[in-house]
Amino acid sequence: MDEKIYGKYFEQLIKGNKKGCDLIVSQLLDVHTPVQVIYEKLFQRSLYEIGSLWETNKISVAVEHLATSITERLMTRLYPIIFKAEKTGNQSIICCIANEYHQIGARMVADTFELCGWDSYFLGANTPDEDLLDMIEQKHPDVLGLSLSIYFNIKELVSVVEKVRTQFPGLDIMVGGQAFRLGGKEILNRYKNVSYIGSLFELKKGLKEVPA
Repeated sequence: MDEKIYGKYFEQLIKGNKKGCDLIVSQLLDVHTPVQVIYEKLFQRSLYEIGSLWETNKISVAVEHLATSITERLMTRLYPIIFKAEKTGNQSIICCIANEYHQIGARMVADTFELCGWDSYFLGANTPDEDLLDMIEQKHPDVLGLSLSIYFNIKELVSVVEKVRTQFPGLDIMVGGQAFRLGGKEILNRYKNVSYIGSLFELKKGLKEVPA
């Protein structure tokens, strides 16, 4: 992603100019920029930067919420590309754990599964443990993806991983999110078939290597 393009997009995003952001995304699509590049190098990067500004009290909650809203709207523009992928027969469940309310990263993960031909069930933010376990029982997914954006919720993550591992010992679990910038990946090593995914590109590469 060209830095000038990113800079122009971020300027429009932090101003809340949805038309300006939409125009830049349209221009990227016109030159056949891959969805994965737009997701990670434009949407994800800008939201991480917005989040850092909010954490340091340089922008308000309202600005952060507006930027998130604009990004989610722009993501729907890419769905005709994402959902035309040939289906592999694989299924995933993606969610934010209980007390996690930042769902856009998890939604990007769910869309990446769809882009790779999976049927992805996105449960959204603040998913109660018991409801998640019930959904796993109903859908029998090949992979469960859990999102953690707040580091202080890592105890809740460990709790739900242990519950899933007890009830569904053979289910592969992928974990990711902005919280792991502060550490915690080593905690996952104690669990079988639980892996940390650091980026959407890493996720897509791994999914392409999974046989249908």
